[in-house]
Amino acid sequence: MKLEPIIVSLLDTDLYKFNMDQVIFHKHTDLCGQYYFKCRNKGVVFTPEMAQEISEQVDHLCTLTFKKEELDYLRSIRFIKPDFVEFMRLWHPIRDYVNISLDENGELSIVVDGPLFSAMQFEIYLLEIVNEVYFRMAYDYETLRKSAEERLDKKIKALNDGTYSFKFAEFGCRRRLSREWQDVVVKRFVTETDKCVGTSNVYLAMKYNITPIGTYAHEFVQMYQGIDSIPLAYTNHYAMQDWYDEYDGDNGTALTDTVTTDLFLLDFNRSMVNNYTGVRHDSGDPYAWGEKIIAHYKKYGVDPKTKMLLFSDSLDFDRAQALFDYFKDKTKVSFGIGTFCSNDTEAEALNIVIKLQYVNGRPVAKLSDAPGKAMCRDSEYLEYLRRSVEFRINRES
Repeated sequence: MKLEPIIVSLLDTDLYKFNMDQVIFHKHTDLCGQYYFKCRNKGVVFTPEMAQEISEQVDHLCTLTFKKEELDYLRSIRFIKPDFVEFMRLWHPIRDYVNISLDENGELSIVVDGPLFSAMQFEIYLLEIVNEVYFRMAYDYETLRKSAEERLDKKIKALNDGTYSFKFAEFGCRRRLSREWQDVVVKRFVTETDKCVGTSNVYLAMKYNITPIGTYAHEFVQMYQGIDSIPLAYTNHYAMQDWYDEYDGDNGTALTDTVTTDLFLLDFNRSMVNNYTGVRHDSGDPYAWGEKIIAHYKKYGVDPKTKMLLFSDSLDFDRAQALFDYFKDKTKVSFGIGTFCSNDTEAEALNIVIKLQYVNGRPVAKLSDAPGKAMCRDSEYLEYLRRSVEFRINRES
């Protein structure tokens, strides 16, 4: 089964990839990174035909360059700088950086290895490719598409009749059913409801003239673990400082859980609290996290109602509504909803990730606020990082 090209524009990715890469371009071009693919679902088998199709789709991806209108669109985003856009004019994905293989048990292996400013760009493209290949080849796609449409109809009705009263951004690139279906979802949310404030997908934001949304991901904080001169327990501090230096307070939603929220709050001092417009939740109990952040703002005399809590951890619309009802009178609240926008069908969605695991040959890791989300190929390093973080928390709290 031969598929049409899945990636047809290099803008078909999450905004935060450009945001993070701009900082790397200006400050850390000497870093090299290795990313590893993992499927967290049990019992998922990839066939040789799927692996071959994935490989050919990556071949096609690596023929693409940015078109003039795409560069012009990047230039129109207020915090994307002209020199970085010129770099994007020159940049394209390089096939030699990606190795794809399949073992005898049907376990798919993908490793991306190259300069960090280039390797990091592959993540979303690869996840989009793997998802679409899998669901088109493992299932009857039209049956899945029909079930997705029925569920989308119900969401839109609930958004319009008051069942869901919150506003949200569509964050569905990485686990979407297909490129075609994410396009339908975004178009319908923004034309048939007044609840969708934007999308993380830069191409669809350009196409439908809506706001592209995103700041940075765990990999941005992780990469500082590979810089020799930075103590491990202070990597989040240096990441936030570089981010502020680059964007001067614009584009300012901080991700709290890369090396635990408790450590993050040690770095989220009065200056940073004022510099960042809000924070994003991506692991652990969202209610306990929200209360902890609100208490932190109050400690510095900041009115929580002037700051944003952005929830993005495995949200569906019912969970988002419950969080909105709980926090709406305490602070500003927003939501990034991914899989339940772009891949809500009768089939189980794939829980697939591509995570940064080494920088300049050194292991890096995410601790998160949920132990099950930690991912590191070096268990000894993971334990060393955990002890370093705990030591600083115990000493400074």
